[in-house]
Amino acid sequence: MTVVIVESPAKAKTINKYLGTGYTVLASYGHVRDLPAKDGSVRPDEDFAMEWEADPKSAKRLKDITDAVKADDRLVLATDPDREGEAISWHVLEVLRKRGALKGKEVQRVVFNQITKSAVTEAMRHPRQVDQELVDAYLARRALDYLVGFTLSPVLWRKLPGARSAGRVQSVALRLVVDREMEIERFVAREYWSVTVDAKAPDGSPFQARLHSLDGKTLKKFDLENETAAARAVKAIEAGRFSVSEVESKPVRRNPSPPFTTSTLQQEASRKLGFNAKRTMQVAQQLYEGVEIGGETVGLITYMRTDGMDLAPEALHDIRAAVGKRFGDRYLPDSPRVYKSKAKNAQEAHEAIRPTDPARAPETLRLSGDLARLYELIWKRTIACQMEAAVMERTTVDIAADGVGLRATGSVVTFDGFLKLYEEGRDDTADDEDGRLLPKLVQGDAVAVEKVTPNQHFTEPPPRFTEATLVKRMEELGIGRPSTYASVLSVLRDRNYVRMEKNRFVPEDKGRIVTHFLEHFFNRYVEYDFTADLEEKLDLVSDGKVSWKELLRDFWRDFIAAIDDIKDLRVGEVLEKLNEVLEPHFFPQKEGEDGDPRACPACADGRLSLKLGKFGAFIGCSNYPECRYTRQLAANGNGEDGADEGPKLLGEDEDGTPITLRSGRFGPYVQRGEGEKPPRASVPKDVPLERVDLEFALRLLSLPRAVGLHPETGEPINAGIGRYGPYVQHGRTYANLPSTDDVFTIGLNHAVSLIAEKQNKGGRGTPAALKTLGAHPDGGPVELRDGRYGPYVSHGKVNATLPRGLDKDEITLERALELLAAKAAAKGGKAKPAATKAAPKKAAPKKAGTKKTAKSTAAG
Repeated sequence: MTVVIVESPAKAKTINKYLGTGYTVLASYGHVRDLPAKDGSVRPDEDFAMEWEADPKSAKRLKDITDAVKADDRLVLATDPDREGEAISWHVLEVLRKRGALKGKEVQRVVFNQITKSAVTEAMRHPRQVDQELVDAYLARRALDYLVGFTLSPVLWRKLPGARSAGRVQSVALRLVVDREMEIERFVAREYWSVTVDAKAPDGSPFQARLHSLDGKTLKKFDLENETAAARAVKAIEAGRFSVSEVESKPVRRNPSPPFTTSTLQQEASRKLGFNAKRTMQVAQQLYEGVEIGGETVGLITYMRTDGMDLAPEALHDIRAAVGKRFGDRYLPDSPRVYKSKAKNAQEAHEAIRPTDPARAPETLRLSGDLARLYELIWKRTIACQMEAAVMERTTVDIAADGVGLRATGSVVTFDGFLKLYEEGRDDTADDEDGRLLPKLVQGDAVAVEKVTPNQHFTEPPPRFTEATLVKRMEELGIGRPSTYASVLSVLRDRNYVRMEKNRFVPEDKGRIVTHFLEHFFNRYVEYDFTADLEEKLDLVSDGKVSWKELLRDFWRDFIAAIDDIKDLRVGEVLEKLNEVLEPHFFPQKEGEDGDPRACPACADGRLSLKLGKFGAFIGCSNYPECRYTRQLAANGNGEDGADEGPKLLGEDEDGTPITLRSGRFGPYVQRGEGEKPPRASVPKDVPLERVDLEFALRLLSLPRAVGLHPETGEPINAGIGRYGPYVQHGRTYANLPSTDDVFTIGLNHAVSLIAEKQNKGGRGTPAALKTLGAHPDGGPVELRDGRYGPYVSHGKVNATLPRGLDKDEITLERALELLAAKAAAKGGKAKPAATKAAPKKAAPKKAGTKKTAKSTAAG
C-alpha cells in the first residue's frame, strides 16, 4: 500500500478516485506546523534555529498520517507545485522522521499542475525527491517575515500605542496607499481649454474634429489656459474657410493579452467581476480542486499560483484546435503565440492559469455563480491568447484654413480577430482609444464648420488604488509575491490601516501614522527598491545561488542595529516628528481664516498636537492637565475632524446631573456627570446618533435591566448590551437578542424561552447534560457534558475535563468520581474517596457467565 499526502480533503477525494485501490490519500489541510506566535521562535543567536509547532487540529492529522505511514510501505508527497507546497511536504517528512515512521519506507515527491486523471497518473510515473532549495527559500522567507513582524511590531507598540503590527510586505503596501493619498492631497488643479468642431463633409456626413494648431503653431495641452484664449481660438475658427490638407490611413494590428498569471487574474477579476483578491483565489482554488462532471470529479483549471505565462505544448495544441473548431482557420495564427513575463522577479517554473481541457467551453458545464463567472473569464482569456490579431484602420484627417488647423481621427475594425471572443478590462490609467468612424474624405475637400464649442478642463489628481491597480503596482515594483497579495491586502483592512470607499483604498489615520513612523525611523525597510531586492535574493535562494542562512545573517545584522538605534528614542521625539510631517493633514489652514490652525478652542494659550494614549493616537492640548480638551483624529481623510469638538449636552437627570453625548476611541457614548470614573454607556452600532436624546441616553445608562425572576430557579434574568451586542442573562447563560430595542421591551416569558433554547444548544452558559452517570456519594447527580474545550464531568460546581484518550462514551461513574475528587483536591477542596459505595462490588467474586461490566453497572 502507498500513502499519498495532499493539502485539501477535496483534492484527496478526487485523487483517491484516480489512483484506485492500493493507495490511501490523506489531506494535511494546508500547513501542518508553523512558528509559534511568541518571542524565540526564530533565534538569530543560534544561527537562526527555528521552533515549529503543530496546533491541536494539525497534531491529530499528523497522528493519522503517522499511523498510516507506519502501516504501509511507501509514502508519496503530492502537495502543490510551488514553494509552499514543497514546504508542506518537508514539514510532513520532518515530523515523520522524528516519530520514527520512515524506517524502511520509500519516500517520493510528485507534482502536477492540474488535477486530472492523466496528469496525476503521469506524475506518479515520474517521482523525485523534495527540492531542498525551494524549502530553503521558504525557510528564509518565513524567518524574515517573523523577524520583521516580531521585532518591529513591539517597537510600534511602545512608541505608537494602538498600532497593531508591521510586516515586511504589508508595511510597503501600506506606504503605497499612503503615498498615493498624499499625492492626491498635494495636487493643485490647473485649468486648460480645448475646442471641438462639429463639421460636415462634402456629402453632408457629420463628423467631429478638434483644434490642433493656431497661428501656425501646434497647440500643447496648456496653450489655451483660460476662457479668453479659448474665445480667441473660437473666433479664428469661425472666420476660416476649411479644406482637407492631408489624409493618412494606416492599418494597426492589436494582439491579444497573454494568458493569466496569479496577478493578472486578480486584476481582471477585480475589473470585470468585482472580486477582491481573496475571493478570486478562493473561487480559483475550487476550480483547481475540481467539480463533479459526469459522475467524476475533475479539476477545471491548472494551478492558480504562478508567475509564468508559458503554456504546455499539448495545451497549445488543444487551444488551437478549439479556436479552429469554434471560429474557423481565419482566426488561427500560422504558429502558436509565445509569451514571456515582463514582471520584475517573475518565476516561470509553472504554466499560466488555463483550463485543463480547452474543449470544455463554459456553456457546456453546469457551473453556477462565481464558479461559472471566473471559469468563463479564464477560458475566454486562454482561447483568445492563441487567436489572430485584430486589425483596424486608423485614419487621421488634417483640415486647415489661414493658420488654423483642425484634426479628426477615427478608426474602424476591419478584422475583429480575438476581439470576437474577449477584450481585456480597463483601469483608471488606461487611455481611451478613438473609435469614431469618419466619412470618406480626400485632400482638397471643402469642409463646412457647423458649430464651435470651447471646453473647460481641469487636471485631475491620480486616482486612488483599487485592488486591481494596487496589485499591478506591487507586481511592477517586485514587492512580495502574487500568491501573497490577497492576504497582504486583507491584513491592511483587518488592522484598520485602510478602509474601502467605492472599492478604492483610503488610508486611515492610524495607517498614516504607522507609515510615517517607519519612513522616518526605519526608512530602508519600507523602501520599494529594498523590498524588491530582497525578493530577488529570495529567488536566488530557490535557484541554489545564495545560502538562506547567509541571506538572513546579512539582513539581521543591519536590521537589529536599526532597532537598537531607536530603543532609547523618547515618545516625545516621535510625536515631534509626526506632528511636523502630519500637520497639514491634522491641522489644515481653513480657507478664509488667518489664525493658528493648532490653537486650542478650549483655552487661551494652548496648542493642539498629536498625542498617544493607551488605545492609540488622538489630538490633545499642550496645557494638559489644566486643559483637558481632546478630539479624535481626522476620520474622513481631508483634515476635517471626524469626531465632536466636545461633549454635546443632552439634558439633565432627576438630580440635575448633566447627561452628555461624546465620541471616544471606541465610538460614541453617553455619560452622566463628570469626575474620574463617571457612569458611561456605549451607543450601539444599530442606533443612529440622531436618535440619541436624553430619554434614550438615560435608558442606556440604566442597563442592565431586570426582566424578572426565573420561574424554576428563582434567580434573576437581566437584559443588557455587551461586547457581542444585546442579550438576556440568567446565571452563566447568555442569549443574544435581535436588536437593541429588545433590551428595553423583552418580557419574562420570551426571556425564559430564549434562555432555555440557549441552554439546550450548550451556549455560553452551562452546556446541557449529555447524560447522567449516577448519584454522587455526597448527593446530587454526576453528569457528562460537552464543553468548549471538550467533554467533562460535573458535580455541583466541580468540573473535571476528560483526559486525552478517554472517550466520552466509555466514561463510568467510578472513573468520573475519581476525576472529580482529583479536581476538588487540586482546588483545595475536600477530596472524597473515589468510589466508597462501589468498593464492595469490586470485592465481590465474579460469577461464572456474568458479563456485566462497570459501564453497565454505572448505567443501571
